[in-house]
Amino acid sequence: MLSMLSFVAPVFALVASGYVARRIGVMGAPAVAELNRFVVYMALPALLFDIMAHAKAADLAQPGFVAAFGLACGVVFYGTLGASLLAGRPLAQASIDGLLGAYANTAYMGFPVMLMLFGTESLVPVTLASILTVCVLFASAIVLIEIGSQSEQHPLRLAGTVGGSLVRNPLLVAPVAGALWGATGLGLPAAAETFLKLLGGAASPLALVVIGLFLAERRPVTKADTGSALLLSGVKLAVHPALTWALAAALHVPPKLTFMAVLLAAMPTGTGPFMLAEHYRLPAVVTSAVILVSTLAALLTLPALMLLLGVAPAGP
Repeated sequence: MLSMLSFVAPVFALVASGYVARRIGVMGAPAVAELNRFVVYMALPALLFDIMAHAKAADLAQPGFVAAFGLACGVVFYGTLGASLLAGRPLAQASIDGLLGAYANTAYMGFPVMLMLFGTESLVPVTLASILTVCVLFASAIVLIEIGSQSEQHPLRLAGTVGGSLVRNPLLVAPVAGALWGATGLGLPAAAETFLKLLGGAASPLALVVIGLFLAERRPVTKADTGSALLLSGVKLAVHPALTWALAAALHVPPKLTFMAVLLAAMPTGTGPFMLAEHYRLPAVVTSAVILVSTLAALLTLPALMLLLGVAPAGP
């Protein structure tokens, strides 16, 4: 429990710093949009490019792990999206709901927790999970949000409009460019590597500060918002890992990789959905609440799941 707290405490500290800065007047309301724009157009693209540029085909050859974790993400994402559509929510907002249920914080919580539990052999599975989450899942949501955000009704013109928006979207262009660069085998110059690490490293911390700034603005929170946040947090922390476990068992994934897949799926919701909600000017009250609630609840659910799986921290 204390180990988990050491990983999660900085997350809350970053959110709290944004909240306090807004409440005491150090930063104003425009900071939410401007800082989020920096994350979307600069920091996160650098991170995505860096991940894909270093992804090697030989290291990624874990078909059972990829199938179990990837299919679970897809089922939870599209299942939650479908439920939201049936509840009468627009496609763009339903896509955010889908992300909230399936977008695990594999990069910023997954890496340290898995290193603590499994040592360096967890690096490739966590990288795979991060690519599936931050690139594939994120890209799927962006496509659907773009479709839902367009007023054009004619199929061909809609496809052209959406396609034009997608090829200009840095969150899609960056991972594709990174994969293409990685395929050349040239590697990145040291200066470029340092640049990407510095810029990409700002993405998640700054997004958490922005959430704090957003939460500090007084706005009405309805019972429906509270109920949605609790329900989506439950999907993320319970349904997602349970489905991953079932799929891993059905696909006969080796036990250790199964444990890694399940624990990664059990990570709380990352900041990606909030970035997209702010970027597309979608309601973000539920989004920010799910990130906070799921992260706090993970202090209890992750240790409980480790106990259930019989997983203990790796030796020195």
